[in-house]
Parts: sequence; structure tokens; C-alpha cells
Amino acid sequence: MTPLELLQQLNDLDEHPRIEAKQGSAMGKSILESVCAFANEPGLDGGWLLLGVKPDEQAFWRQYEVVGVPHPDQLQADIASQCAATFNIPIRPTIEVAEIQGKRVVSVFVPESPATSKPVFFTATGLPKGAYRRIGSADVRCTQEDMAVFFGEHAANTMDVALLPDGELDEIDPDALNEYRRLKAQTNPAAEELQWPDPELLRALRCADKDGKGVLRPTVAGVLLFGKSTALRRHFPMMRVDYIRVPGKKWVEDPHHRFETLEIRAPLIRLVGRAINAILDDLPKAFSLQPDSIHRQDLPLIPTRVLREVVVNAVMHRSYRIHGAVQIIRYSNRLEIRNPGYSLVSEERWGEPGSVTRNPHLAAVLHEVNLAETKGSGIRVMRRLMVELGLTPPTFDSDRHNDQFVATLLFHHFLGQEDWAWLRSLEVANLIDEEARALVYVRETFSIDNATYRDLNRVDALNASHHLRHLRDQGLLDQRGKGSATFYVPAERFISSLDPEAASLPAISQAGNPEALSGNPQPLSGNPQPLSGNLQVLLQSLPGALQDELKSLKKRVSHPVLSNLVRSLCRQRAFTADELATLLGKNRKYVLDRLLTPLRHQGFLNLTIPVQPNHPDQAYITPPDP
Repeated sequence: MTPLELLQQLNDLDEHPRIEAKQGSAMGKSILESVCAFANEPGLDGGWLLLGVKPDEQAFWRQYEVVGVPHPDQLQADIASQCAATFNIPIRPTIEVAEIQGKRVVSVFVPESPATSKPVFFTATGLPKGAYRRIGSADVRCTQEDMAVFFGEHAANTMDVALLPDGELDEIDPDALNEYRRLKAQTNPAAEELQWPDPELLRALRCADKDGKGVLRPTVAGVLLFGKSTALRRHFPMMRVDYIRVPGKKWVEDPHHRFETLEIRAPLIRLVGRAINAILDDLPKAFSLQPDSIHRQDLPLIPTRVLREVVVNAVMHRSYRIHGAVQIIRYSNRLEIRNPGYSLVSEERWGEPGSVTRNPHLAAVLHEVNLAETKGSGIRVMRRLMVELGLTPPTFDSDRHNDQFVATLLFHHFLGQEDWAWLRSLEVANLIDEEARALVYVRETFSIDNATYRDLNRVDALNASHHLRHLRDQGLLDQRGKGSATFYVPAERFISSLDPEAASLPAISQAGNPEALSGNPQPLSGNPQPLSGNLQVLLQSLPGALQDELKSLKKRVSHPVLSNLVRSLCRQRAFTADELATLLGKNRKYVLDRLLTPLRHQGFLNLTIPVQPNHPDQAYITPPDP
């Protein structure tokens, strides 16, 4: 693309994974971080930097204005030399200087590096922190888990084959191993491993190995797949599936309503089946009468194959480094499956052949017994089966910042007669089928973003952005956030078209928190209106003891003290990151990265708006003690 085409693409989209805009007044590290991210991201096929533009803060949505580069020749020389010398391998970008609106801009195309050269990283920093990936429209520093994307299953030490140093072989449940043999015999009755003794079978599956003293001990995969209940409790206390039933379409706002929660604890070889059965027992059924048959069949609204895929994906691809349960939340109109750990595969490659998993040996065992597929076809199969039944395709959200993955399955048969009657009542001009699906989706879930629109309609990001803006301009949706955090919620005209009960529902910023309620009989209320950022106002809302503790804080305070203080503050009420930064005298990034995110992963804090983790009103609250 030419520099002018790049600018037009930026202004047409809320976000763009392949274009990064920067003011570019001088060579800086952020330019090199983008170069590194574009060179690394698998399947992106490279990307462009457009230098000499900046966001127009006065625009209603993100627009870019041309400000120009003062010394373009010097800048392109600096970029070329730095790209050749800064990384572990030389990067050779294509650089072009052009004039737009009478000002000079610089475009830089960075090709994707060959797989054999990845990861590209800053030599001075090393791995993994010196490498970057392009996630959506952001350049993100790599973690140890991102290395699996580059090294795949050839990684020497994935977490699932790590030895449990204090683990004992008698923590393996023989009945669970026999269940493996039973399932394996169904797929391959002649498999020779069916005859192996338990210790040899465990070693072959990488579920056990010898330690430095020659003692055979279970690995992480061994306990997760075949561990006794006592072993799972001891080594992985949060390794469970919570099936949570929520009345209505939204997280219950009534603080006195008790949630119906079923905790499923079992080795994975059994847990998958139990979780699927829990869903099937509770799922609404559809009547079916087959041709040439006089007997009716009651079929689940969601195909069993889809349920199996989504449950297996949740337990197979989740991060076991994070202390948190997989949650299956059953609303009246949908299932939400939430698992700890963002997707290691970029959104653009979901549904394509090929798979990357954090837990390759665990996944291999599930694949051998026909519980899981490892070829990357799961998402594609789910989409096809849902569409064949007239259901909306499943939607997926990989949230890297909050380190979670969410799959949503609607029970709703899209665009039936009742839907079209409701859509006609909106009196929308030039409404196309894709926009109609989006409006019905918003009616069921109360929000939508560009990625979800693409999942629903299989369109590209540019068309999705145009369609969503058309619905916004029609007064049906309100736009929130900017850039990659842009999403849309029902506008007043939309809400007034619903029945009185639906129309009285609170705005999305009042949604409660599913994570807070696993096993908790007193659900959280919605997110209160944030107080002013003024320190004095914030302090006055707190008990005297907490006020004194905050006032006596020294400039240098240990991390454990700050973490405990954050938990105490969020026990009083929900606080935003900005409010906590003001109270603690720290910058917002430090509070988010060093305090709030780790505390969430450890289960000590919950989000008040889990359906939109990047919502501008997002706040954090301490769950009640179990």
C-alpha cells in the first residue's frame, strides 16, 4: 500500500493489525518494537509503519491527521541502520518517503521473518522479554508462553512435562489409567500400549519421569490427566470446572439472589465427560422427528460435538500457571466458557489448519482417546455445525491483558420471524443481513465489537467497522472506547424497542462479575459510579484505619505490603485502576501490571465488568472469603 492508502485504511478502521501509526519526529525504541512485532507475528505476513501522523483527539472516533516528519532522510537512514544492528538477525524493511497534504511522511514495510529465524528479539535484552508480537493493533512484549508459538512442540521443557518434585507415583489413580485404556481401545483395539504396565505407560505418555535420584515421579500432565482427588487438591487446588447457572441474560444484579453452582473436580480423562453431561442435563432441548420415524427426539439446542470441542479446548489450552477455574456460565440465552490463558494463536488464524498449545503432551493424550483434535480444526467445526442448525456462529475473545479466553454460544436461532418483526419495528434504512445479525446479537448480549462482528458474519475488519458505524449513525448503537478498545452498546433508540423488562436493564457498565461468584452465595452488585480522582475525596470514602495507612505510606514500599493494601481497599468497594493509582501514589501502568493483574490471576481480585475487560469503567473488587 502507498502511504496515502495506509492513511485511508487507518481512518476507515477502529484498529488495524498490519498498520502502526506514529508521529515519528525522531528515531525511538517504539518504532523498533513495532518492527520486531511485525517480523515475528506468525501468519500476519508483515506490516507497515506510517510515520508523520498522529491521532486527532477532537474527532468523535479515531482519526489521524498528518503532521509530517521534519527530517525524513535522516529518519529512514536511522531506521535502516538500527534494524540491521539491533536485533539477533538483520531486518531489511522497505522504506518510502511521500508527500500528503503538503507534508512529508515515511512508510516502512516490515516483512514477516521466516519461521527458522524466529523469534526476532532485541539482542541487548534477550528472550523472552526482548521479543515482541503483534496482537491486534498493539505491540506486546513476549512471555515465556509465547515462545511456544515460535518453537512449537520442539520446546524442550513445556510446563506439562515438568516433574512435581514432591509428587509420588501412588498419587496416580489406577482407575483413571484404566479409563484411558478403555477409551484408547475404542479408537485402536490393537494398540500395544494397552498391555504395558502402569509405570511404562506413564513414562511413554510423558506423565511420569525419573528425578535426579532415579525415583519415578509424576509430571504435571500425569496428575492433571490421571491424578487422585487428593493429588489434584494438593498440587492444583483451582483445577476444576465451575458450572454456574445465571437466571436471565445478564449477570444477576440482585445481590440477594443465590447462584446455582456445580463444582466439577476430577482428572481430565474423566472431567471432560462430566462437564459435558452437566451442560446437557441443563440445556434446553429442541423437538425433532426424523423422516420415516414415529418417535420424537429431544436434541440439545447446542450440538453435542460443539460442546465437546469447546470444553476440551478450555481444559487443553488453558494456562495451568494461573490459579483459576474454568467457568461455564449458563445464561437463559447462551453459554459462556471462560478459561485462564489467552490464545497463543493470533485471531486472524483461528479456524485455520495447524494448532499451537501450551500443553502439547496433555493435548496428545486427549487426542489419542478421541476427546480432542490437534489440527486446528475445532473452531472451524464449531462454526460449521452451528450455522447448519441456523444458530449464530460461536464468538471468541482472547484477552491478553487479563490473560483469559472466552467462547460464547448463543441458543438463539437467528433471523426468525420474530427477529424480523422486531427489526422492522426499528425502521432502519438500508439494513443488510450482516447488520441484522449484529443487532440481534446485541439484543442478546448487550455489546459487540469489531472482532465479534467478524466472527458472526465472516467479513473483514474494514467491512465490520463500516457496518458498525452505520448502526451507530442510525442511533441504534453507542460507540465506547477508542482504537483497539472500541466496542458498541445499545443506544436509547435500541433499548426503547425492547419489552419493558429488557428496556429497564442497566447499562453495560453496571454488569456484575462472574468470576466473583464461583461458590459464593452472595453475588457482587454492579460497578458503582467512580469517584473523583481527587485524593481527598477518595480518602474520605474509606474507614479511618485505611485512611491512616494510606497517609503513612512511604515512597518506597514493599510489593507484598502494596498487594495487601490493594486487597483491603477493594474489600470496601470496587475501585478503578486510576483511583487506586491516585490512592497509592503510583502510576497507572505500575498498578495494572504489578498489582492488579497478578492479584486477579491469583484469585484475590475480580473484575466488575468481565464481559468487557477493557471497558473504560472497569473496576476491581475483592471477593468475599470462601
